[in-house]
Amino acid sequence: MTFSCLEPGDIVLDLGSGAGKDVFLAARKVGASGWVIGVDMTDEMLTLARRNAEKFQDSTGLDNVEFRKGCIEDLPLEDASVAIIISNCVINLSPDKAQVFREAFRVLRPGGRMVVSDIVLDRPLPSGLQDHAGLYTACIAGALPRAKYLEAILQAGFTQTRILTERGHQAGQAQGDPITNEVADSLEGVAASITVFTEKPPAMDGV
Repeated sequence: MTFSCLEPGDIVLDLGSGAGKDVFLAARKVGASGWVIGVDMTDEMLTLARRNAEKFQDSTGLDNVEFRKGCIEDLPLEDASVAIIISNCVINLSPDKAQVFREAFRVLRPGGRMVVSDIVLDRPLPSGLQDHAGLYTACIAGALPRAKYLEAILQAGFTQTRILTERGHQAGQAQGDPITNEVADSLEGVAASITVFTEKPPAMDGV
């Protein structure tokens, strides 16, 4: 996840915040004048994240985070309420990625930014692996082709996308991974991890 685009005072939303790791990293970047909201759908993760938030406040003195329960396809936020959205390999798990991007567009302010890391496919998964439960958990089986993923962002209303980083999946990366090790050779060159930057167009004068 790239945090270099965060600025002091930003209001940030983390999609699928889990235990809050990225929320707390973002909170340090935006400082006391900023605010970071984490959204997660599971009570267990929200409980853990809120417990971690207390520890974060005790260790940093910052009280600039909150966690809300919700689905990333139907965000519990008002229109145009955040300056930047981040997400780390979570959108891939959604059955309706296009709706996630539409919701992200809705809650971003005009001129707002989105930086998301995810897995995309550079060629179709081999036959027999498309329904592999372990690969779904590993954010591979549910991945979209690269072009469709980027197109879904543009169709939601964002301006052109820019890939900040990318790393192709190689068989050697699966060593020691009980989920992907057994099919490592079949995944060679199939999937890539990318970090994408895009923006919501600024408001037009008088509109």
